[in-house]
Amino acid sequence: MAKPKAPRRTLDSYTVKHINKTVRAGDCVLMRPSEPSKPSYVARIERIEADSRGANVKVHVRWYYRPEESIGGRRQFHGSKEVFLSDHFDVQSADTIEGKCTVHSFKGYTKLDAVGNDDFFCRFEYNSATGAFNPDRVAVYVISLLYCKCEMPYNPDDLMVQCEACTDWFHPACIDMTVEEAKRLDHFFCETCSAEDPNKLQNSHSAARLSDTKVDTKRRRR
Repeated sequence: MAKPKAPRRTLDSYTVKHINKTVRAGDCVLMRPSEPSKPSYVARIERIEADSRGANVKVHVRWYYRPEESIGGRRQFHGSKEVFLSDHFDVQSADTIEGKCTVHSFKGYTKLDAVGNDDFFCRFEYNSATGAFNPDRVAVYVISLLYCKCEMPYNPDDLMVQCEACTDWFHPACIDMTVEEAKRLDHFFCETCSAEDPNKLQNSHSAARLSDTKVDTKRRRR
C-alpha cells in the first residue's frame, strides 16, 4: 500500500537564506535559469508551501516571458526591460530564487528617475500556447503623447526629440538624423513647421549644446 503524502501547508512568507530576503505571495522574483548563460527568469509568486515540518519549501509561480522568449520574438518597440505576464504557471523550489525584483506598470516605469538592474515593466499578458497578446496592440499615443510619424509604439529606451513649434515627438532616424546629432541639438523644428517658417529651418540643426530642446532618452541603470 502506497504511503500517503504528508500534508503541506501554505506559508505567509519565507526567508530565502542564501540571499537573506523574505518573500511573500505577490512578490516578483528572479529565479535561477536552466542554463548559466541565460539571464535569470522573472516570476510572480502565487503561493508558498512547505511540508508539515516547515521544510521542502516550494513556490507556485506565474512566469513572465521576455520578448525573445515569445513566439514572435523581440520587436523594435520592445524595451530592454520589458516582460510579458504569461499564462504559464509552475512549481519551483524556493532555493532557486536568486533575488527580488520589481515589475512596474508601463506608466510607472516611464516615471522612474533611474532604472535599476532589478526593475522591469509589463504592458502585455501573453498566451504561451498561441503567442497571442492582451491587449493585442499598443496605443501609439502614450505617456506624454510620445509618438512619432512612423507610428511605432513607444519604446522607453529610444531617444526622441520634440518639435518646439507643434510639440510632436520624433525618432532621430525618422528625421534623417543620428542619435549623436540629436543629442547636440540646440533647437529642433520638424519639417512641417520649418516649411511654414524658413527661419525655423535655419535654427533647427544648431549643434552647439543641448539646452531647451526636449529629449526623452533611456535612463541610466543604477
